[in-house]
Amino acid sequence: MREDDLALIGDAELVEELSLLTTQTARMRARMADIMAELERRRCAAKAAGAAAPASRR
Repeated sequence: MREDDLALIGDAELVEELSLLTTQTARMRARMADIMAELERRRCAAKAAGAAAPASRR
């Protein structure tokens, strides 16, 4: 959206759009945190499985 497009929109509509974008951003950040936590969990699980495998061969 260009600046002259924004000039045509009323304050209430701008506030509503901003609110929507803020909510979407919060959801995306939460989803990113979930994904990063899952990747970390998998990394730690793989590391633990790798460390346990040589010990079981003894």
